[in-house]
Amino acid sequence: MKTLVTGGTGMVGNSIATSLLARGHQVRALVRSLDKGKRLLPAGCELIEGDVTVPDTLGKAVAGCDWVFHAAGFPEQWMKDNAAFDRINAGGTEHMIAASRAAGVKRFVLTSTIDVFTWRSGETYDESEIDPLPKGTHYERSKQRADKIVAGSGLDVVFLHPSAVYGTAPSDSPGVNELMIKLANNKAPGLLPGGFPIVFAPDVGEGHVLAAEKAQPGARYILSERYFTLKELAVHMLAALGIDRKPPRVLPKWLCSVVASAGAMKGQLTGSPPLIPKGQLAFLQVDSYPTSKRATAELGLAFTPLAEGLQKTVAWLRERELLPHKLS
Repeated sequence: MKTLVTGGTGMVGNSIATSLLARGHQVRALVRSLDKGKRLLPAGCELIEGDVTVPDTLGKAVAGCDWVFHAAGFPEQWMKDNAAFDRINAGGTEHMIAASRAAGVKRFVLTSTIDVFTWRSGETYDESEIDPLPKGTHYERSKQRADKIVAGSGLDVVFLHPSAVYGTAPSDSPGVNELMIKLANNKAPGLLPGGFPIVFAPDVGEGHVLAAEKAQPGARYILSERYFTLKELAVHMLAALGIDRKPPRVLPKWLCSVVASAGAMKGQLTGSPPLIPKGQLAFLQVDSYPTSKRATAELGLAFTPLAEGLQKTVAWLRERELLPHKLS
């Protein structure tokens, strides 16, 4: 199949491109910077310069493609201009749908998020219940709108819903890999309370490709290994790094809430990012657990255990000199 991947210089898109090439598909990647694309994407990718927020740049990218994997988006919980969430995540998706429809694309695969599902404290959730209510952050609401745009597009669509992604792929956004780098450099004085579910990046790429190959139109698949508290993650990361040190202490929730609220007010006045984004802190308090049973049963997708994924991630980060080789 001839395929287009958006967001290819990010962790999810890069993993999708890698899996597509490994399975013998032709891969074209939409990139805002050709230099960055050449540096980060696998050598077998055809690069097309464009931007999902600029519709006139998309026609050439989708032309002749059978499948479109739309992984481009802004995953942060804070931006100086909150309208950018809608412009990139929802508006960019709308532009990609229009371009794909005009080009006669056979299947549109959306990288959505677990945030669109209904969460109930202390309970496990699956793909069966989309939350009908607006979520609490600009990011989450923009992803809800993107999901609805694709669902109502009339195209043959498939939805993938990764949890927090870590592993052997590049990323411009702070995330799980960044926590490991901070722990390695002893620059994580404290941990936020709570936790989140995670998934290894190559598993996410493989899940997208398997869904494109096998899924029924409209199908949804959660991609997640399991839920960890930040303290549990830190313990596993220190072990993978070979560091004999206790994890940083978990900061009190009340203190984090005060810092997050103060940071939000300061951000509105100065435009500087808060130390603790309120949306990030809220997400960490979601005591609800996604299950990937459908992806395993219907796609045959096996998820990499955390210890194995972290060992591969450490090696990958060291190869790129993002981690020191000698740690204390």
